[in-house]
Amino acid sequence: MSAPEKSENDRARPRTFSSTDRDFQMLEAISRYHGTSKSAMVTGLIRKEFWRVFPNGTDTVPLDAGAKVSES
Repeated sequence: MSAPEKSENDRARPRTFSSTDRDFQMLEAISRYHGTSKSAMVTGLIRKEFWRVFPNGTDTVPLDAGAKVSES
């Protein structure tokens, strides 16, 4: 059974970033430790920080359907 077709907005696209050699080595080490790709590690960290800063989403990034928001 194949996965459902993703919309154009949901498809991952190659991106680039700049970093020092030391920062890149840290990214490689932490992604290897967690057993993920560098891309998945960066994306996961961005998502975690985004939802920490914007727990209710933004105008352009709404909450996912069925998401629960705790009042802390």
